[in-house]
Amino acid sequence: MSRTITPFKPEATPDPSLVRQAGASSAPVAPPSFLADFIQETLALTRRLFIQLQRRPSTLVAGLIQPVMWLVLFGALFQNAPRGLFGESQSYGQFLGAGVIVFTAFGGALNAGLPVMFDREFGFLNRLLVAPLASRFSIVLASALFITTLSLVQTAVIVAAIALLGAGLPNLLGLGLVALIVLLLVLGVTAISLGLTFALPGHIELIAVIFVTNLPLLFASTALAPLAFMPKWLQIVATLNPLSYAIEPIRHIYLHSDWAFSNIVLQAPWGAVTLGGALLVLIGFDIVALVGIQPLLRRSLG
Repeated sequence: MSRTITPFKPEATPDPSLVRQAGASSAPVAPPSFLADFIQETLALTRRLFIQLQRRPSTLVAGLIQPVMWLVLFGALFQNAPRGLFGESQSYGQFLGAGVIVFTAFGGALNAGLPVMFDREFGFLNRLLVAPLASRFSIVLASALFITTLSLVQTAVIVAAIALLGAGLPNLLGLGLVALIVLLLVLGVTAISLGLTFALPGHIELIAVIFVTNLPLLFASTALAPLAFMPKWLQIVATLNPLSYAIEPIRHIYLHSDWAFSNIVLQAPWGAVTLGGALLVLIGFDIVALVGIQPLLRRSLG
């Protein structure tokens, strides 16, 4: 009786590449980075705002044309004013330049809450709030980055227009300090605007607040006239206005190439304010604005 013997087959040796792949697949996956996700969300939301601006560029165009018209028209209006009437400025256009820079940045920052308000009314904000975001504060930060970028673009255009109109140009260090002053002002005003966005019921109320506060803050500052031209009560109001603490340092930088932080830039009713002191006032204004909106943001985004 014959018997078939099955030859012994050695176990197949596993493919080394498959072993490596299996080992790689079973390796623990690194947890996602919170900071990387937060940056990615913020950049994506900021990019969305720039896409909206690209589709409707009229806001940017109007924001560039209006300050240039102010410089040309107001400069021509007081062209024949006696020299020295506006302090050390050689012309009213040179005096007005700092005010136009600051007021343009202020106006743009005051409108920072409008895109968020429209998102809130159209329901897009609710979709963001239920999305798995690393932090909902990326919504606020994206609006701040968007407005800051627009403000710097507007400032560059106005500085170029002032130079073309013969008002001169600060040195490179002075231009950097001008940009810093604008950023400090924009940061505080943007925080207030975003706080109003979550405090007010709709965009009608927000636009009303913008219209009511825009021009009064302009006239109650040193943008259009020096402090010495004002009555005593208006001098007190102007020195309580944060716009004045941004206008006067920029004006001083334009008029003095050898500026220093110890230079006096504003004679307030209660004493002299130096360039460094004005910067500290703007920093304090930012801290108060940022701390003040924290309860609103936590309640609305929490």
